[in-house]
Amino acid sequence: MSAGGPPIDERLARRLVDTQFPQWAALPIAPVAPSGWDNRTFRLGEELIVRLPSAEWYALQVEKEQRWLPVLAPQLPLPIPVPVALGAPGEGYPHAWSVYRWLAGEPAGTAAVRDTARLATDLAGFLVALRAVDAEGGPAPGPHNFHRGGPLTHYADETLAAIAALGGGIDGRRTRRIWDEAVAATWQGPPVWFHGDVAENNLLVRDGRLAAVIDFGTSGVGDPACDVVIAWTYLDPTGRAAFRAALGADDATWARGRGWALWKALITIAGGGEWAPAARRTLGVLLADR
Repeated sequence: MSAGGPPIDERLARRLVDTQFPQWAALPIAPVAPSGWDNRTFRLGEELIVRLPSAEWYALQVEKEQRWLPVLAPQLPLPIPVPVALGAPGEGYPHAWSVYRWLAGEPAGTAAVRDTARLATDLAGFLVALRAVDAEGGPAPGPHNFHRGGPLTHYADETLAAIAALGGGIDGRRTRRIWDEAVAATWQGPPVWFHGDVAENNLLVRDGRLAAVIDFGTSGVGDPACDVVIAWTYLDPTGRAAFRAALGADDATWARGRGWALWKALITIAGGGEWAPAARRTLGVLLADR
């Protein structure tokens, strides 16, 4: 449910489409699985999807995607979402929302990917191309993307508090060393475009190959180290090595990326809930990959 609004379900999506875009009123609507955390996603007919932000802070991303995705799309080697229409608050729902073209593929998290090195190399090529896009005027790190692309020190208090709270449940000495190395490896380059949430469910796969990259809600311009987090959350050692080589990530970028992965893993473990076991696995990979 969106704070201050009705449940974000198929019925709400139907009402919003019918009242604001009557030309699509005859098209069927059905939830997409996985729907996502930041947005609830619905298939609209065969060629469109509807994305409704799940809370006010995610709604900050709508205008950014409407503005910048059409700029980025022609300059990238793989398809990305391109807005078709901008929806307005209505039917008790308080946020702007978007309609996009449907992109075919299965999320990498559930797809059968046999050659992780090839997938990792394809992903690295996409990110290299993204970084090459002119960053002038692009969205700087801020609340719209939870400060990704900015300095890791923004999350220092959260990270250190999580280490303290977890106590003997983790290897605190080695964990703190990873964090200290990440903070020390400061970003010295000019701002470049980054995706901000390169996760397995934002990578669409067809026939074992990377086919599209979706969900640019946390994108922006700044330090691209946050885009290497997938090295520890999803890729196996072979894929991790291929990814780093194809990306050309230096030691400092790799250290900061490890710091971003560590921050998210620690606060997720400390918070408990359904994502904590996956976060513990990520922490284990981070501690082993030294």
